[in-house]
Amino acid sequence: MTLKLEDKKAIVAEVSEVAASALSAVTAEYRGLTVTQMTQLRAEARKKNVYLRVIRNTLARRAFEGTAFVCLNESLTGPLVIAFSRGEPGAAAKLIRDFAKANEKLVVRSLAFDGQLLAAKEIDKLASLPTREEALAQLMAVMQAPVTKLLRTMVEPYAKLTRTVAAVRDQKQAA
Repeated sequence: MTLKLEDKKAIVAEVSEVAASALSAVTAEYRGLTVTQMTQLRAEARKKNVYLRVIRNTLARRAFEGTAFVCLNESLTGPLVIAFSRGEPGAAAKLIRDFAKANEKLVVRSLAFDGQLLAAKEIDKLASLPTREEALAQLMAVMQAPVTKLLRTMVEPYAKLTRTVAAVRDQKQAA
């Protein structure tokens, strides 16, 4: 299908705007997937706040200019779907990885995170990044651990005294 110049400019502007605010990107070759499978992938992407787009490689190269995803330009060959994580850094990687497990014809080509091009085999590293809530929970647990330990240390002498008095009481009652 041929696109008019205005349509191409609109696509480049839209993808460039998304790329400017995205945290990470994943490109995957979708050759051999059915329309139903692509529809499922798009539905999952919407649920997970992932921007998913099939775009011509030349338009993608233009859209990536001036963004952190310019490093993806060299890997843009063949029919690709591009997924951008907008909320969580690993959302697109999780989406593509999980979908590729169920559909062998979806092949991960490249990843970009923080302006660096990553190999396709590193998708598990990017997908395993914690969400914001998980990271905050881990941080709070690390911050809370010393306080909890200090509190337990301070309470232990009183608890030990109570256990000793209870043991003496039980011993006297048994005798």
